[in-house]
Amino acid sequence: MGLDAIRDYHAHIYYEADTRSFAETLRKEMEALFSQGRYGRWHDHPVGPHPSAMFQVAFDADLFPTLVPWLMLNHGLLTVFLHPETGDELTDHAERAIWIGRQQVLKLDQFKPHG
Repeated sequence: MGLDAIRDYHAHIYYEADTRSFAETLRKEMEALFSQGRYGRWHDHPVGPHPSAMFQVAFDADLFPTLVPWLMLNHGLLTVFLHPETGDELTDHAERAIWIGRQQVLKLDQFKPHG
């Protein structure tokens, strides 16, 4: 599989009730610095395979070299789950992901094997 298989990336920024205000500040900074990102809704409760409250930013590969290092340096106590979008949701979430901060357990049983 070549790099052209990656359509874009998703960064899920997890927060708890006591870190939501930090997450809000982080998101405002991200939106100002990385306006090309596509920012999703706030989910104050776990949704889909995600074990924590979160918001998502989807972004193209050309933003990866600046956005991801910025998240590494600025995530604070928040956890960031980052994965590519190739069309194979199970593998993208289970095997191709990067964790920044404390790794958590995803609910992968909702994904069907690709192919």
